[in-house]
Amino acid sequence: MKPWYEKLFANYAKTYDTEGFAQGTLQEVGFIEREIGRNRQARILDVGCGTGRHSIELARRGYDVTGIDLSAAQLKHAREKAKTAGVSARFIQRDARKAGFGKQFDLVMMLCEGGFSLMATDDENFAILASCAKALKKGGKLIFSSLNALPPLVNSRKEIMNDGTASTQTPSITFDVATLRKRSTMKAVDDSGRKMTLRCNERYFMPSELRWMLQTLGFKDIGIFGCTVGKFSRKVKPSSQEFELLAIAVKNS
Repeated sequence: MKPWYEKLFANYAKTYDTEGFAQGTLQEVGFIEREIGRNRQARILDVGCGTGRHSIELARRGYDVTGIDLSAAQLKHAREKAKTAGVSARFIQRDARKAGFGKQFDLVMMLCEGGFSLMATDDENFAILASCAKALKKGGKLIFSSLNALPPLVNSRKEIMNDGTASTQTPSITFDVATLRKRSTMKAVDDSGRKMTLRCNERYFMPSELRWMLQTLGFKDIGIFGCTVGKFSRKVKPSSQEFELLAIAVKNS
């Protein structure tokens, strides 16, 4: 049986582009440019690129960009958008857990989770980060976002249930304080109008966890920040006010 995220993105490309979390592209790309010193010689890998919104904008600005994603439908739409925009970003169907690149890129980015946080196990999430690390040249930079565990831990006013979970919003949503996983039932409509009911399982992360994983994988100059769509910044400290965390680190080997 396919995992919930594969079912969702089988035919969700056009709908995806209308989502609120996909509207901050220009500011986010500007932030990425500043992080790499606007070096047009930099080779960039966009992991979990989806419909290619960051890849296409970076290519429009003159960067060499490769986007990878598991969803053929998302990639098809990305290629169509790139053609319309007149840019030459490459889009390849590939599993982020085993992307297979070796020290080829100056920047690896994985935004709006890009697959990270969606995996069913911690080993799979770590494998994605390890794959990103392998793709980077020494001195290359990794920029990625993850779901932030602080809001559900700090802001939930519900009592912890007997099974160790906290109920949030509706009875169909639970947050396990031991594993930092949110399980929920999502109703969605795909691009063809087909209604879907998906049982989602997402991993939220503490800032200290991200720092530990990055240190384990040989990164230095690690920064973990609060992250808001269209407002990427190094000035925002992690808190319960941001839905995501933004991690930035440099490959040390």
